[in-house]
Amino acid sequence: MNKEIIKRIIAEKQAEIADIKLIKRNIVLEPNANYVFIGLRRAGKSYMLYQHIQTLIETKKAKIQDILYINFEDERIGAIKAAELGVILDAYQEMFNEKPLVFLDEIQNIDGWEKFARRLADSKYRVFVTGSNAKMLSKDIYTTLGGRFLEKDIFPFSFAEYLNFNNLTLEKNWEYGKKRAQVIRYLQDYFYFGGFPEAFAMQDKRGYLNSLYQKILLGDIIARNEIRNEAAIRILVKKLAESVMQPSSLARIKNIINTSGTTISRNTLVDYLNFLTEAYLIFSISNFSDKLSERETFKKRYFSDNGLLNLFIFSPETALLENIVAITLKKLFADNLYFYRQNIEVDFYIPSAKWAVQAAYSIVDTDTFKRETSALLKLNAHQQLNRLTIVTFNEEQTLEIEGINIEVVPIWKFLLNL
Repeated sequence: MNKEIIKRIIAEKQAEIADIKLIKRNIVLEPNANYVFIGLRRAGKSYMLYQHIQTLIETKKAKIQDILYINFEDERIGAIKAAELGVILDAYQEMFNEKPLVFLDEIQNIDGWEKFARRLADSKYRVFVTGSNAKMLSKDIYTTLGGRFLEKDIFPFSFAEYLNFNNLTLEKNWEYGKKRAQVIRYLQDYFYFGGFPEAFAMQDKRGYLNSLYQKILLGDIIARNEIRNEAAIRILVKKLAESVMQPSSLARIKNIINTSGTTISRNTLVDYLNFLTEAYLIFSISNFSDKLSERETFKKRYFSDNGLLNLFIFSPETALLENIVAITLKKLFADNLYFYRQNIEVDFYIPSAKWAVQAAYSIVDTDTFKRETSALLKLNAHQQLNRLTIVTFNEEQTLEIEGINIEVVPIWKFLLNL
């Protein structure tokens, strides 16, 4: 690997990072820890590195010359191997007589990267790593890193962060003034096009999202996993989007794909679902009431951003509402988030918080009102809940039924209050 190319990349990044304008995100890092940042492509992992670097410089804990930043998607080093990674450190040492802070961006394409990161940590370097694949934190890699790194999930921007991007600051009691209308107006964009920061200022947001989806599918999923049946995995993504609110067994998904004219085995289906999950395109939640073995085969699957889901469905409002609620609860409760389906159907159940949540675009219709409220009341009789919530698009009230309170919350308030 040519050291001169690496030196040029180091110098370019130092100049770029010092000047780049950022929307600061409220993500707290331990002051002396090494980190692995993981998450969906373009969700803002690199910008989190930039933000941390700028903070270090602003607080005079580092100088820009202390920064060794390499993006492994730079085509100039696209052929680098794990055995050559030490050349990066050598190149820096020839430029600066300092011990650098090391930032390794999108390193997941380098097989064996974790050994280099472990060596740096063992040598008391501060190291920050990003990647767009959950395999970065597989059991084998965790063993190699040996507890020297903390994991941090980076999600696309929240609605509050989106408002911050648009310079909308919310003071106490803002919802009773003019800003309420502004918030609802901004929600329209965020609801349909999601939280990818690069798309915020674009006119053709759908075009950007489609391009991003193709990059995730072709690069992070198909090429990385050497998938030969591209048609089958494309159909799978489309069918998952169309049934995003419905719990599905592996057998049902397999039958749906097979009836579309593409044959797929059960084992291949399991692999494809794992690949989609590892690339953070989708995530799943299990049925709380099922046996452990059934939880692995009967799940609800959601997309990690509303903008990506919106590429695939017609008249998407109901699905987008439930999907954005799922994203928000997943961020908060991780693997302690379930749905409940055993003679009762409740969209989301968080046992640790004793909280049940229904997602319904509107409950004005009498049948919808009865279905959503009765399910919550029945679950409450079984589980003794602390909180019962129905999230709607823009309806708000507090219901008292059979002595039980149910809060009806518009999605904009749900997103911001959490």
